[in-house]
Amino acid sequence: MLPLRPWPSLTATAATVSFLALIPSADATTATPAELPPAMSAPAAHAQLHQLVVADPRPMAGYSRARFPHWSQRGNSCDTRELVLERDGTDVKMDAQCRALSGVWHSEYDGKDFTDPSALDIDHMVPLAQAWRSGASSWTDARRKEFANDLEGPQLIAVSAGSNRSKGDQSPDQWRPPRRAYWCTYSRAWIDIKSRYQLTITDAERDALEEMVGTCHGGGG
Repeated sequence: MLPLRPWPSLTATAATVSFLALIPSADATTATPAELPPAMSAPAAHAQLHQLVVADPRPMAGYSRARFPHWSQRGNSCDTRELVLERDGTDVKMDAQCRALSGVWHSEYDGKDFTDPSALDIDHMVPLAQAWRSGASSWTDARRKEFANDLEGPQLIAVSAGSNRSKGDQSPDQWRPPRRAYWCTYSRAWIDIKSRYQLTITDAERDALEEMVGTCHGGGG
């Protein structure tokens, strides 16, 4: 949460600086899309997948979404959610408080298009509870805040509220985007995030990701 363009789930190389340069000072401004980095290649993702540590899920004891503070303020009244909405949409108009007023958004998970920003959720590619079970329980709250607001990698994507809530905190062996064409991109993003944050995977998760990365050779994502 576009098969040939740099995936909208990956973020700007200039990150915060690029986004803040786009914040409007008028009542409503049309934002210029930020530059997006290229996706991790399928061969690189496949190789990285087999470098991840396989382990059983850790207990959920002590988990709370509050342990992953979000959405962070980014200056000029902008928070992480609004910046992702601006980044992932087309012709996005934002008010002086950095709230998205209108635009067009394509939900990669289910292929649906939206013009109302309230119909969208910002999905954590690797869900917060899933991260907790795979290593984040031992992090500091500051590290968890960084994870929950990550604009440096493919952790955040604007998708339909329905698809995000269907996914919940499930891993790829339990849930996959309904739109099979996105499996390639989804698996590469998941592997990227697990690698960046040194999170573990299960045997079933690894097998599912390997299958999904395999769809890249068939033109997916």
